[in-house]
Amino acid sequence: MENFVLIGVFVFLGRLFRRLKAFPPDTAQVLNMFALYVSLPALVLLKVPHLTFSRDLLVAAVTPWVLLGFSVVLVLGVARLGGWPRPVVGVLLLVVPLGNTSFMGVPMIQAFFGEAGLPYLIIYDQFGTLLIFALYGSLVLAMFGQDGSLQLVSVARKVLFFPPSMALLVGFALRPWWTYPEALVVALESISAPLIPLVMTAIGFQLRWRLQPTVVAPLAFGLGVKLLLAPLAALLVFRLAGMEGLAVEVSVLEAGMPPMVTAGALAVAAGLAPELAVALVGLGIILAFATLPLLYLLL
Repeated sequence: MENFVLIGVFVFLGRLFRRLKAFPPDTAQVLNMFALYVSLPALVLLKVPHLTFSRDLLVAAVTPWVLLGFSVVLVLGVARLGGWPRPVVGVLLLVVPLGNTSFMGVPMIQAFFGEAGLPYLIIYDQFGTLLIFALYGSLVLAMFGQDGSLQLVSVARKVLFFPPSMALLVGFALRPWWTYPEALVVALESISAPLIPLVMTAIGFQLRWRLQPTVVAPLAFGLGVKLLLAPLAALLVFRLAGMEGLAVEVSVLEAGMPPMVTAGALAVAAGLAPELAVALVGLGIILAFATLPLLYLLL
């Protein structure tokens, strides 16, 4: 509970800083970039030695891919019934399956499960969300974007040189034959420590209230799938299969993370119903502070 309260404090500070002239409009971007290029890779390097190859890791890696199919089927079916225009369908296909599993995932998983949950988060994020974003996200942009084009070489480069991915590869390469010296462990802990304050302050700084009547129906549907239906479907499958444990619980919570900020930004840049994309991301973050604790109580 203390960690969850701390998250709320940093979100509040972000909202407060947005009102102060001392903080420029690109403050959130700077905070996010530092977290992405410095703190998150340090956290990945720190946690890789604790990864033990098992069925649990496979659960965390496979779950987001299964939910991708689940989300796509729901979006296409409901969009067809509702007669929603092509840009709206493109936004939903891009934003709904992709969760904020790293930036918002790290503080939330740490708040609910402590340090023990982070290795499973890393696998879910790197082998699930990141690859889906690069491969599937590029495909959606190519099919629905105004100037979209699918370039496999570019996709592979993005995945390979994404800073947390590079840290994961380095960590796996060193893991079999090299143990981190104590000084390096202390350094990585210090570098990764600001991750939660940085990310949650940036989220608070970016929160917007923009709701247009024309986006209410697809917005409610998209957030309903992302925040509730997808994680509940994952939980149901795990229960029916008799599966339990920390990997399952982390995977369910990760499945219920709000839409990825970057996916929403790309949807806006591609000209795909920008009002809907912004609302999915902004309102999704706000609602997640209520839905994630509810999901946790069901575990």
